[in-house]
Amino acid sequence: MRLARGSVLIVASHNSGKVREIKALLGPHGIEPVGAADLHLPEPEETGDTFAANAELKARAAADAGRHPALADDSGLWVNALNGDPGIYSARWAGPTKDFSIAMARVERELREKKADDLSAKFVCALSIAMPPRDGKQGEVRTFEGEVHGRLTFPPRGTRGFGYDPIFIPNEGGFGDKTFGEIDPHAKNAMSHRARAFEKLLHSGILAESY
Repeated sequence: MRLARGSVLIVASHNSGKVREIKALLGPHGIEPVGAADLHLPEPEETGDTFAANAELKARAAADAGRHPALADDSGLWVNALNGDPGIYSARWAGPTKDFSIAMARVERELREKKADDLSAKFVCALSIAMPPRDGKQGEVRTFEGEVHGRLTFPPRGTRGFGYDPIFIPNEGGFGDKTFGEIDPHAKNAMSHRARAFEKLLHSGILAESY
């Protein structure tokens, strides 16, 4: 599996923030990313029980429907005191309108109900890249995972990220008490869970060399 410069790569997500981050990561590699929403591709039901399973499911669905290689991300917030919730249900906690203020309020409420002192958490990302079908056979799929550890803070702070970014303070990077929602996007993209999964993808040799 290898993508040459100029290859079209479907970013299998309808989340504009996620698509924007992935496009930024792909920028130096001469790949032509296009969002699944731009191609009017449907979002498959996420029936997997792990981040990797859902990423592979979404990548395959987009590659099959769009007839181009597809890159899918399944990521979420893992809160230790909530036994890993919201986890693979991170987007679903935001409801049908994808309002993450609702999801962040639920995290805070459930921690308060548990009287949890432990605010440690991590973001997890699984990136899957799938090739389209060929000669009647399903295309190859490769998956790469990354994590970034930190702690939660309330109320949410910052408007620069998306999802749960405004309540997550990374343990590393030298950002002090700044949340992902307050950190410059370029700095976040250099050390996020998605960046770490993407780094493993780069080391695989699938993408063309950067400029």
